[in-house]
Amino acid sequence: MGGATRLVSADDVRAAATRLEGRVVRTPLTAGPPDAPPFLVKPESLQPTGAFKLRGATNAVALLNPTQRASGVVTHSSGNHGLALAHAARAQGVVCTVVVPEDAPKVKVDRIRACGARVVTVPPGRRLAAARELEAEERLVLVPPFDDPRVIAGQGTVGLEILEQSPEVTTVVVPVGGGGLASGVATVAMTVRPRPVRVVGVEPELAADAAESLAAGHRVEWSAERTGRTMADGVRTCLSELTFAHLSARLDEVVTVDEEEIARAVSALAHGARLVAEPSGALAAAAVMAGKVAAVPGRPEETVAVVSGGNVDPDLFARLVRPAGF
Repeated sequence: MGGATRLVSADDVRAAATRLEGRVVRTPLTAGPPDAPPFLVKPESLQPTGAFKLRGATNAVALLNPTQRASGVVTHSSGNHGLALAHAARAQGVVCTVVVPEDAPKVKVDRIRACGARVVTVPPGRRLAAARELEAEERLVLVPPFDDPRVIAGQGTVGLEILEQSPEVTTVVVPVGGGGLASGVATVAMTVRPRPVRVVGVEPELAADAAESLAAGHRVEWSAERTGRTMADGVRTCLSELTFAHLSARLDEVVTVDEEEIARAVSALAHGARLVAEPSGALAAAAVMAGKVAAVPGRPEETVAVVSGGNVDPDLFARLVRPAGF
């Protein structure tokens, strides 16, 4: 990028919100599980594509110029962003190609194809390289899952809605994979005056590159083999320089949760909040439920956990929500 990295502004997020009107769902705030610390849930799993990624993808496609629209778009994704871009591109008459890793959940890949996108399957470590090759060879427009100001601004609309829906909020908890959602939400949270709104990111212990990066003061990349150990497939990717810059400047804290805490959150959201959450989508709730992020007794409106997605493999979901003894 040459020179100082330009960070997305709150005005960028507000402009994205205008573009997204009528194109994405304004998801509600709902109660968290009853046998948990008091918090509210922002269920982005209720988007038509089952995840928050539709916001960033829709904003990016809306900003294409006529030449770019005629060329088509390409991305690399474990599923949710690919599905979102396929959906957004089809809605706006743009051809879409999605590069997916070989270990992507079948349920996500099938839905990408159902949206009319071309799917190209590669080893996990080849996702970005393959997408860039297609960008060059076929003159497609690359729309990354998170390493793009247009995408970050779109994801930030989650934060705008939370601030409007719960004016008493003091803490917003978000999953962190590539960091686009946390970057956008932290950007709008900084505008709240006079009281501060904290934004806390959550990662699996087995894919905690953001926590390590922020502690070290520079971006640290974990291998696909290392992050592949977590069941939370949607956050197995690492920060980019762009999202690292945002999180370094604006995120208040990153905490980690273990695989058992993630599994408990998926089950609790299903049984207690009637929400289907994939493991990646349950990270924020897991952190609150495990006491990694403090909630305020008697005031659920002060803590909001974003359930970022619900596109879970059916067999995995059945195992996670099955009551003990069955």
